[in-house]
Amino acid sequence: MSQILIDSVAEVMRGFTRVAVAVSGGIDSLTLATIAGRRHDSARMFHASSPAVPPEATVRVRDFAAREAWRLEIINAGEFDRDEYISNPTNRCFYCKQSLYSAIDEIAGITADQIISGTNADDLHEYRPGLDAARRRGVRHPFAELGVTKEDIRRMARSLGLGDTAEMPSSPCLSSRVETGISISPTLLRLVHAAENEVRARINAGAIRCRIRRAGVVIEVDAPTLSRLTFEQKQALTQAVSALFTTALNHPEISLAPYRVGSAFLVKQID
Repeated sequence: MSQILIDSVAEVMRGFTRVAVAVSGGIDSLTLATIAGRRHDSARMFHASSPAVPPEATVRVRDFAAREAWRLEIINAGEFDRDEYISNPTNRCFYCKQSLYSAIDEIAGITADQIISGTNADDLHEYRPGLDAARRRGVRHPFAELGVTKEDIRRMARSLGLGDTAEMPSSPCLSSRVETGISISPTLLRLVHAAENEVRARINAGAIRCRIRRAGVVIEVDAPTLSRLTFEQKQALTQAVSALFTTALNHPEISLAPYRVGSAFLVKQID
């Protein structure tokens, strides 16, 4: 079944003379890029290096590119140059993807390469403003078009021999950790990333998120792990995170909560 899906994705790509793959460093885009690199002679990969992208994602993309002999371009999408993005509105992702696809177009050529993304069928059931930016740019989503789900992608990744990548948890951009309406800055996102790494170094958890809310900083940990933490462990975690944020956020309240799957702050506005 996995090979049939891989062949189907490759068949979609064969309809494009040249392909530009937007690669974030997550399992979806890495799997799509691997298929493109192995099955399309003119595929090029584009990865945006940004304060919103965890550094390990960029390292992962570079490692894949070296191993798979990709033609890889590391680009600056320029979303942090836009007030619409850093003000962090509900549709922040629209401005991010708009900047990304514009940057790819400038390099690849609007009429020369077909931009494709790793959006899958499950994503279509969520509010994703970035899909509107993709639609306006004519970006194609082979996985979504074929009804391929996240679990299908994991199976394809295993069939492609991608190792631990097949089991990699979803990891949205760091800006997704900041409550809508709170301005985003590179400094704030570096602190978010540092806090998650600090917690990860102290406990073995399946999921960790550092959320920036108006009420303070919330460290989310998967419920089974959170339930096993002692009072002393919880106190040590909150103190360590507090030390990171004290100067930047003026002694914010630090709390722990169970991890919630999905967009914590992104809710579609109803007129």
